[in-house]
Amino acid sequence: MNKNEIVQNAEFKVKQYFDRVDEIKEYNQEKVLKAFIDNKIGLEHFASVSGYGHDDMGREALDKVFAHVFKAEKAVVRNHFVSGTHTLACCLFGNLRYGEKLISLAGAPYDTMEEVIGKRGDKRASLIGHGVLYDEVDLINNMDVDFEGIKNKVDKSTKMVLIQRSRGYSLRKSLNIDTIKKMIEIVKSKNPDCICFVDNCYGEFTEKLEPLEVGADLIAGSLIKNPGGGIVEAGGYIAGKEEYVNQAAYRLTAPGIGAEGGAMLNQLRLIFQGLFMAPSIVSEAVKGAILASQVFEDIGFISTPKPNELRTDIIQTIKFGAPEPLIEFCKTLQSFSPVESYLTPVPDEVPGYDNKLIMAGGSFIEGSTIELSADGPVREPYAAYMQGGLNYAHIKIALKGIVEKLVN
Repeated sequence: MNKNEIVQNAEFKVKQYFDRVDEIKEYNQEKVLKAFIDNKIGLEHFASVSGYGHDDMGREALDKVFAHVFKAEKAVVRNHFVSGTHTLACCLFGNLRYGEKLISLAGAPYDTMEEVIGKRGDKRASLIGHGVLYDEVDLINNMDVDFEGIKNKVDKSTKMVLIQRSRGYSLRKSLNIDTIKKMIEIVKSKNPDCICFVDNCYGEFTEKLEPLEVGADLIAGSLIKNPGGGIVEAGGYIAGKEEYVNQAAYRLTAPGIGAEGGAMLNQLRLIFQGLFMAPSIVSEAVKGAILASQVFEDIGFISTPKPNELRTDIIQTIKFGAPEPLIEFCKTLQSFSPVESYLTPVPDEVPGYDNKLIMAGGSFIEGSTIELSADGPVREPYAAYMQGGLNYAHIKIALKGIVEKLVN
């Protein structure tokens, strides 16, 4: 079969799963719309203030809308967060003190978190350098959550647990809402006062429920991923119980200022609009990931999740087993990007990572992973992590080009 036939055949196989994605999209779109209506969002909320950003009614309304959507007591939504890692670091440093213990419940966290925690890099700047104790619950066969391991490690001395929803640069399963719920129930049975903190990156609006609705105390994520709808230029959000959000906000700004300062620099309308668009944009990305899963399976690659699996994030992993096809895959994806299609991605050093990375995706916003992109560390098992896509048609077109290159 040629490239068109391969992709069309794969699409025929997976169309049955798209109704489920549309149902989730419509549920989440109604939830977001209700948050806008109930908080009486008007044109006045798009205006910006300067200087310290005191008494910014638009910023205050934006926080309330995010809190409403994610079922939080409070939210802090700011363009001042430079990345998802920054939001996570604020939550961790804000809520952990000397001698308190943090446990990662799903094995090692994402690469950039290793320096935040202190597993590598500048130890003095890290959590461990500030006297925080750290431990991990290893995965079963590097794949599944070890619920018994969680029971054995969490105790009264555990101040916080970190639950990373998406797989990061590993081949473990991403954690769906039901799994997160079970993990939290185990933690709370061992220590009701333990803060259950979920790294929600890549997971927003992929399911009907969000982590705070199943017992999480705190969540955080990036606005250039799912909740930014592909148009937000920078930033992140933190949401959850008020006391924990406040502590995180003090790390973003300063004690005594917290969420009460910070000029939004004319970004309010984009962030409001991006959130409103997010459920539909995420559904396009999820459909594209399902199609990609079937395509790669049909041409003989190991790709996860499988087409019929329920999705809890927007990431599709393709295992190549060698650096050459990984690099070729990224080059081809770059060539089908709307921006900088003429560039050739090469492995290189990236701040926060221990291995060279190859990254592809000519996006309108640098590093936006709700736009069609792929990246991966140049290390075993040489896997590409494909994510995003502002529309399904673009993903389908890119897949045809990738099929032609890989099959040849």
